[in-house]
Amino acid sequence: MIPLVSPRRFDYGSHPSQFGELTLPTGAAPVRGVAVVVHGGFWRQAYGLALGRPLAADLARAGFAAWNIEYRRVPPDDGSEPDPAAAGGGWTGTFDDVAAAVDLLAGPVQDAVDGALPLDRVGAVGHSAGGHLAAWLAARPGLPAGAPGAAPAVRLRGVVSQAGVLDLVDAAERGVGRGAVELLVGGPPSAVPDRYALASPIARLPVDAHVVCVHGTEDVNVPIRQSERFVAAAGAAAELVALPGVDHMTLIDPASDAWRVCREAVERLLVG
Repeated sequence: MIPLVSPRRFDYGSHPSQFGELTLPTGAAPVRGVAVVVHGGFWRQAYGLALGRPLAADLARAGFAAWNIEYRRVPPDDGSEPDPAAAGGGWTGTFDDVAAAVDLLAGPVQDAVDGALPLDRVGAVGHSAGGHLAAWLAARPGLPAGAPGAAPAVRLRGVVSQAGVLDLVDAAERGVGRGAVELLVGGPPSAVPDRYALASPIARLPVDAHVVCVHGTEDVNVPIRQSERFVAAAGAAAELVALPGVDHMTLIDPASDAWRVCREAVERLLVG
């Protein structure tokens, strides 16, 4: 097993949620690629990048630089008080944040590791809402000037979407996340259609990155329909890996076969 360098924090803004953690493998071998880890939780404040730490460690043990990113989120739905340290998410804060976090790789993060990051081999792996954000990050080069996330400094080579929310209009209409989509975008599709056109990965096709959609057939949080619709619309630029009997959370259990499938997909996208 490859030993790891302890995660190092880098801030990409002044807000408490504007930071990422870089985990590197030790040793003389070159870094195989950069895996951006985007946590899920329906974009809500109750969940943070702690969800991604075990995955980042596992990716680093496989020889990748793992960049586990935090971002501003929308309020919780359980009646608890909003968290000021996570507030400010939605349109456009959440999108601005994940874009800035990825672009930081090309500046202070790369400088801090003496240019060790192969920025031509950057991919993202994201779970649930993080799958949405990972796929959206891949679509940044096609965004119009002035849109959140436009003109990226770092482009993604591929994405592993773990039960991602990839069609925001369909998710909103079907109540996926109990109103979380509307909180993220700032209203239902009928009220802010232009935002959905910029924020929903399926609306940003085609993208110049391959997207592997890993989804459990027993997922009751984000129905596999989300991945099926995206893959059908993307054609050869995406693929569906359906895991029979697998639920939503097993995909981020680093001891599970479901996570192994995801890690192997990252390897295939970044190093072949």
